[in-house]
Amino acid sequence: DLVDWQKPLLWQVGYLGEKYDEWVHQPVDRPIRLFHSDILEYFSKTAWYVVFMVWAPVVLYLSWVSYTTLAQGNTRLFSSFTTEYSIPVHKYYFPFIFLLGMFLWSLLEYLIHRFVFHMKPPASNYYLITLHFLLHGQHHKSPFDSSRLVFPPVPASLVMAFFYGILQLMLPQVLGLSVFVGGLCGYVIYDMMHYYLHYGSPKKGTYLYGLKAYHVKHHFEHQKSGFGISTRFWDHPFRTLIPEETFEKED
Repeated sequence: DLVDWQKPLLWQVGYLGEKYDEWVHQPVDRPIRLFHSDILEYFSKTAWYVVFMVWAPVVLYLSWVSYTTLAQGNTRLFSSFTTEYSIPVHKYYFPFIFLLGMFLWSLLEYLIHRFVFHMKPPASNYYLITLHFLLHGQHHKSPFDSSRLVFPPVPASLVMAFFYGILQLMLPQVLGLSVFVGGLCGYVIYDMMHYYLHYGSPKKGTYLYGLKAYHVKHHFEHQKSGFGISTRFWDHPFRTLIPEETFEKED
């Protein structure tokens, strides 16, 4: 093989150069070790239920904070520009704002998967190849490594803090929080669903069965399309839908 599987892979893959892209899309069924450090290696792995245990209480708490804050009746849109034409935001709007956050997450999920996780790093750039492998290449190389199917909470919290900050800059505080918590819920559903698509056994003909077949095609045949995981919706307007005939042939 092009790498030594007895040693951590993260610092080896950057030397593959032009061979990296082909190598990383040739899946193997074996666990991957990324780091020399046992501590870093431990925190790079996450059991699927940890995501739910960590983030579900956060979603519930922030939802309660958002709703009760909106219930005070002090939140208005465009109040920083005009008081005469500002729009009051009632507590009854919270479910719709929450759903908006989930919808925006589905778009973000697609964009990150396509343009970040599936970027093709320059063959001459050791560091970008290493970064790509750390972010997503490892998953395509070993798609059945159950300890690396969901995002570890520590780096996830840093990414979430970034997007929370953006929302706080764009929207009134409680509105930004309400959109954020909807997006956070969308993320939790996405991570749980991603694990299930790899290890679950959905009944044939169900929505999840179709998604599982779709995701399998993405891993093994169509790595440059099929970027939707929790939904195929965004693959339609971005023209990255895996052709239906590939599934018909399989049946």
